[in-house]
Amino acid sequence: MITIGRKKIAMLILCSLLGFVTYTIWDNHRFVVVEQEIKVNGIQDSFKDFTILQITDLHEQLFGENQQQLIQAINGIDYDVLVFTGDMLDSIRSKNDSAFYTIIDGLDNKENILYVPGNTDPLSYQVDSTVETSEFINGLKKRNVTFLESLYTIDKGESAIHFVNFELSIIKNERALGNVQGVVQPPYAQNPAYLSYQQQLIKDLKVLEDMDTSDLLIAVNHYPIVDKRIETIKASPDLIWRKYDLIIAGHYHGGQIRLPILGPIFVPEPWYEPNRFFPPADRVKGLWEYQGTKQYVSAGLGSSDAVSFLNFRLFNSPEINVLKLTTKQ
Repeated sequence: MITIGRKKIAMLILCSLLGFVTYTIWDNHRFVVVEQEIKVNGIQDSFKDFTILQITDLHEQLFGENQQQLIQAINGIDYDVLVFTGDMLDSIRSKNDSAFYTIIDGLDNKENILYVPGNTDPLSYQVDSTVETSEFINGLKKRNVTFLESLYTIDKGESAIHFVNFELSIIKNERALGNVQGVVQPPYAQNPAYLSYQQQLIKDLKVLEDMDTSDLLIAVNHYPIVDKRIETIKASPDLIWRKYDLIIAGHYHGGQIRLPILGPIFVPEPWYEPNRFFPPADRVKGLWEYQGTKQYVSAGLGSSDAVSFLNFRLFNSPEINVLKLTTKQ
C-alpha cells in the first residue's frame, strides 16, 4: 500500500508539473489587451477620449504566423497614436528586426506612430565626425514611424498634445548631456558630434516654454521614472522637471516572474540598488501618481534574461495597452 501511495503521489506531482509547464508556455505566447482610463486636468473637448496604444518590450517574440494575432488585435483598436516604448529587439547586436517590422507593415492606421529605444534595441545612431540615424532607425522611418528624438506635436483645433523624449526633455544645462545619473548611455554619448547634435535637438523643445494652458505634455521613455529619480531630477541645477500630464514607459515586464501573494520578485532597476528583488508592487506596472505626475508602465509582450535562466514570464500574461485620456472631474 505504501509503494502504491508513493507512485500515486509521484504521478500527481509529474502531472501537476506538466500542466504547469504547459500553461506557462501557452501563457507566454498569448497576450491580453489592457484598457486604462487616465483622467487629465484641463483636457479640451477636441482631445477628450484621445486614445494612445502602447506596445513595448517585444523582444522578438512571435504571436501567430507573421504576427497575425497581434496585427489583428491592433487593427481592431481605434487609436489616435501608437507608441513603441523600446526593447522591440533582443540585443543591440541583433539583426532579427522582422518580428518588429512585420507588425508595422501590417498596420492599417499609420498616421501617428512614435518610437523610443530601449536598452536591447540596436543603437539609434552611427556616430563618427558626423551623426546619422542607424540602419535600424532608417527601417522604421521607411515604415512611417517617427523616431521620437525630441518633440512630436498633434494639433486639434486650438489645442495640442506634445509628445517628448523624456530623457532629452529634462536637460536644462547642456553640460548634463551624456552625464545624467541613472541612465544607460550609448557608447558615443561623449562624442563631440553627438553632443552637438543633441544640443540642436534641445532647441526643438523651446516651443514648450510657450505652451498654451490647454495643451497637454506627454513624456515617452523606455525606463520608468522611479520616485527617487524624480526627486533627484528636481534637486539638480542642471535638470528640469516639467509639468508632464503623463509619462509612458515599459522595461520592467511587469516583474516578468510574478508569484501568487508575493507579486513581482525582481525588476532591472538600478535605482533600487542594492536590492532589486521584491520591488514595490504598485511601482511595477499600471498607473500610478507621484508628486502630481501620472505615470503608466506597461508589462509589455516579451521576456529577457535579466535573471539568468529565467527568460520567460510566469503568472504575468503579455499585454498591449490602450490608454484613453478623459476629463478629470
